[in-house]
Amino acid sequence: MKDIVTRGTLLALVFTCFTLACKDSFLNVQPTGTLTSSQLNTKAGLEGLLISAYTELNGRGFSQTASSTNWMYGSIMGGEANKGSNAGDFNSITPFQRYEMLASSGELTARWQCMYEGVSRANSVLRQLKTADATVSEADKARIGAEAKFLRAHYYFELKRTFNMVPFIDESVDYAAGITEVTNSTDIWPKIEADFKAAYDVLPETQSAIGRANKWAAASYLGKTYLYQKKYAEAKTIFDAVIASGKNSAGVKYALYPTYWEVFSADNEKNTEIIFSTQNVANAGSSDAASGDLNLNWPYNTGPAGPVGCCGFFQPSFELANSFRTDAKGLPLLDGSYNVGANQLKTDQGLASSAAFTPDAGNLDPRLDHSVGRRGIPYLDWQVFPGQDWIRDQAFGGPYAPKKYIYTKAQEARIADVSNWTKGWTGINVILIRYADVLLMAAEAEIEVGSLEKAREYVNLVRTRAANPAGFVTIGGKPAANYVISTYSTPWTDKAVARTAVQFERKLELSGEGHRFFDLVRWGTAATVLNAYLTYEGAKLSNALGGAKFTPNKNEYMPLPQREIDLQGTTVLKQNPGY
Repeated sequence: MKDIVTRGTLLALVFTCFTLACKDSFLNVQPTGTLTSSQLNTKAGLEGLLISAYTELNGRGFSQTASSTNWMYGSIMGGEANKGSNAGDFNSITPFQRYEMLASSGELTARWQCMYEGVSRANSVLRQLKTADATVSEADKARIGAEAKFLRAHYYFELKRTFNMVPFIDESVDYAAGITEVTNSTDIWPKIEADFKAAYDVLPETQSAIGRANKWAAASYLGKTYLYQKKYAEAKTIFDAVIASGKNSAGVKYALYPTYWEVFSADNEKNTEIIFSTQNVANAGSSDAASGDLNLNWPYNTGPAGPVGCCGFFQPSFELANSFRTDAKGLPLLDGSYNVGANQLKTDQGLASSAAFTPDAGNLDPRLDHSVGRRGIPYLDWQVFPGQDWIRDQAFGGPYAPKKYIYTKAQEARIADVSNWTKGWTGINVILIRYADVLLMAAEAEIEVGSLEKAREYVNLVRTRAANPAGFVTIGGKPAANYVISTYSTPWTDKAVARTAVQFERKLELSGEGHRFFDLVRWGTAATVLNAYLTYEGAKLSNALGGAKFTPNKNEYMPLPQREIDLQGTTVLKQNPGY
């Protein structure tokens, strides 16, 4: 009986398998780890796709230099910081600070792939929206589509100002149909502008979830896009709208936060100044959720991100630190004399931490000590900065350490991610655009349309906040240095003088935030400013910058990655001039 049942059961199983195998559905097995179109057409599916597009703001899966934070492309290449560390570590960055980039650079390939990955994810959202099911309301369709267009415009904005002429691929391009050749022969500024405008027209003034782009984030980027195209009247109009009625995700009107240093505090990431930022979280089970693009940019040795002490990169430059010198009235030295003689900031370059040192006693802008870690000044709540003991190689990188986006000692247990080999992975959000940035861009636009006094008003707002004593670095309840800062009291009557003042204010206010190189290029001053920087800074460092030069009409943009040209062909992708 047992044998009969067994044979019968086997025959039944064979018959069932044979019957099913004869149907086409037997072959339709969904690959593991993939989602069907019907799963993605729901509201939950579309929101998931959209969130994946946001994640590429941090450059997930690519090099630390690839992301939208632009610490290499904007700040190191803008002369605000040296690569730092030592000559051997991550030396693929070195050609960028020397303006000797090659098309074969892996960093360039990572940047290209990171930004196009963001574009691809945004396009997936827009493509999938066309077949959204009944769970997606018309209002949700409009909002999701606007957020996707905002993100696509952001990634193309980064591609445009990095490489200049790049292919524009939207959701209509069907790779499944074999359409793969999109050339880089057309300027994409109009496409970027159109996407930001579409987002601005549709997005709500506030969002229910922190980190999502709202109407005013789109407006701020649209105004910035106008500036890059020298459409100053249009830029003024849109910046006026942000300044007049913009509100953040909490429904609070955008404003300068009262104390400068707290703008960047991990405990203050919903403050009134932040218009758009990356979103990160620590200790969520994997460091992938934390901010990893800045994980090298910490003091070396026993300071924050220890005990490994990684890694001593992104050291503020001598030239940047000197820029915070002020005159007897508390104004910056716009004539460049901050790099001359006694105006240069006193440093401990070449001096052991065990040797005596007295910090600079001259007049200084208080933003210096929120932007640059220097000997003898408190480094947040960790300790007084010890100098050489926290620097990996002073001769190569200089005496300074970065100070923005560093968690305090009190925050470390909550903010530092401990799931990786260094505590440099953090839950700190990185600001991509903030209200002070908007005010200073608005000041630029006002100058170009002839409203110099309005520009002075905006700059003075920024300087007044910086002068708030409640925000000064202190020792024993007293200012840690001789902070002397004031507003511009004399009316501006000369466009050239006003431009210089606004441009210098951007340098001071936004230092280390990835803007400087791109600003210099759009102002047309990159060759003059950066070659002067290389001459000055190169004389201070042992072998980091000697012989380096910025070549005009070439180094304003990066070479297109050779890997991409090899894949697509020279008839599809044309290399930038000079490479």
